[in-house]
Amino acid sequence: MPVRTKPAPRPDTLPPALRRTRETFLAYLRVECGLSANTLEAYGRDLRDLLADLHRAGVQKADDVTPRALVAHVASLSSDRRLAASSVARHLATIKVLFRWLHAQGRIPENPADYLDQPMRWKRLPNVLSPKQVRALLAAPRPDPEAGDEAPPLWVRDRALLELMYASGLRASEVGTLALADVVRDLGVLRVTGKGDKQRLVPMGVPAREALDRYLADCRPRLAREGTRGLGRVFLSRTGRPLERVAVWQIVTRHARAAGLEGVHPHVLRHSFATHLLAGGADLRTVQELLGHADVATTQIYTHVDRSHLKDVHRRYHPRK
Repeated sequence: MPVRTKPAPRPDTLPPALRRTRETFLAYLRVECGLSANTLEAYGRDLRDLLADLHRAGVQKADDVTPRALVAHVASLSSDRRLAASSVARHLATIKVLFRWLHAQGRIPENPADYLDQPMRWKRLPNVLSPKQVRALLAAPRPDPEAGDEAPPLWVRDRALLELMYASGLRASEVGTLALADVVRDLGVLRVTGKGDKQRLVPMGVPAREALDRYLADCRPRLAREGTRGLGRVFLSRTGRPLERVAVWQIVTRHARAAGLEGVHPHVLRHSFATHLLAGGADLRTVQELLGHADVATTQIYTHVDRSHLKDVHRRYHPRK
């Protein structure tokens, strides 16, 4: 039977000192660190849970926090809330950043988070499609026989979206924010704005470029409407608004099911993009740049997914094969 936990107090029911700590820290992350909205949201959730637990333990201000209180909070994430190891590690990272900042600002005399050890994280290998499965997914969007001639051919939009995500390794959020001005047609590249508003140039590839051209010519003009805020975005909804990240997920999962594929979401296309590049002989640093990873260690997980290329190189070139 699952363990029931007390609901976290609302932020406005926290003691004034803890509430100010939360607001000031999030403002620091937003203004000085320039974190993206999604990252800020994750920090905010972790911080809400932390301060709620500390408040229930009798903490009124940051000075009152002890290593024992932090250990109890981290332990409850696994024992009471049944969070995965990766989620616990993310919570722990939030705690360390918060108390490192408080100590550096002189708001607390000692850093109680120094006593917390970073748990070992098992790297979960990403789900990756085979080239055959990718072809089936890309071919899944088809004309709707029940749609009238006046209806926009949304299947053309969906095919262009899937082609671009696989050809360029785009995140769901990056697809939604892609602007018409970001498509450099003559060079065959996209100007992609990723996490932390960092920009990178990513090639499209011929099939993706052709699918995008067809969408821009045959479908998008019928979706765009005067007065909507989506006129500058590439991918639009049926109502002419920019596609939200949730809508991108729904498009990918719907066509994956139609192709007979289970457990496929936008990031699986990104994983497949990176893995297929490495298996084809691309070097790790190039794939890191294409994915927009700040640290090559994040990209290295893909070297563990497909060993066929490494085995082939060893078989062909090792003197004692």
